[in-house]
Amino acid sequence: HKPTGLVVMCQTERSQLGNKEKAMDMMRTKLYDEEVRKAEEAISHKRKSLVSTGDRSAKIRTYNYPQGRVTDHRIGVTVYNLDNVLNGDIQEFIDALQFAENAEKLATES
Repeated sequence: HKPTGLVVMCQTERSQLGNKEKAMDMMRTKLYDEEVRKAEEAISHKRKSLVSTGDRSAKIRTYNYPQGRVTDHRIGVTVYNLDNVLNGDIQEFIDALQFAENAEKLATES
């Protein structure tokens, strides 16, 4: 473990041993609180990265009816079978999204 820079002092007990035990309890509480804060911050950061901002530039898909085209902007895939997609045939998008997700995982692991 690297030093955290946390310092606690306690002089409320009558004995030096009592003060030391009380100080250790205070240190454990501070360390626990710091770890909880870090964990909550990491969860918050992850959640923010998963949620879209909601502005128009963050759109996921475009459906172009005159050209029969569907584009998924997250992965840059365009298919020209709008009718099939609207009827639920989205396997091509699912495959492309899984491929992109796996490629991203590999990139972050190395």
